[in-house]
Amino acid sequence: MINNPFSETQQQAIQDAIAKAELNTSGEIRVHVDSRCKTEPMKQAIATFKKLGMHTTELRNGVLFYVAIEDKKLAILGDKGINDVVPDHFWDVIRDMMIDQFKKGNFTEGLVHGILMAGEELKVTFPYNDADNNELSNEISFQDNDE
Repeated sequence: MINNPFSETQQQAIQDAIAKAELNTSGEIRVHVDSRCKTEPMKQAIATFKKLGMHTTELRNGVLFYVAIEDKKLAILGDKGINDVVPDHFWDVIRDMMIDQFKKGNFTEGLVHGILMAGEELKVTFPYNDADNNELSNEISFQDNDE
C-alpha cells in the first residue's frame, strides 16, 4: 500500500471537492493515487476504473482521476455515458491545467480544480435528480504498483 502523500487537510479538501462537484450532478468522481505506473497511464487508469467498479454506475457516468506520484503520470478517464456527450478534448483541457498546477508543486490544488471543472460539465450533461444516490465512494483510493 502506498503511503498517503496528502495530509489529512489536503485529503479532506480533495474529498470535499468531489462532494461539491457531485452536488448538482448524478455523475460520480473518484481519485486514485499510485506511487508508480509501469505502463501507459491511461491503460492503468482503465484497469483501475474496472477494479473500483466504476463501470457499474447506472448511467455510465463515472470519472476517474488517476495519478502516479513518483512517476509523475496522470490520466483522466470518463465512462462511456460521459464521453459520448462531453466536448472533444474536454479531458485534455482539465489534464493540461492539472499538469500546470502539478509542475508548480500544487498537487492538491490541481486535483481540486480539475474535479470541480469536471463537476461543472457533468452538471450540464448529467443533472442531479431526486432519485440520485451516491453510487461510488468519495474517498481517495491508494495502491502501490511497485509490486
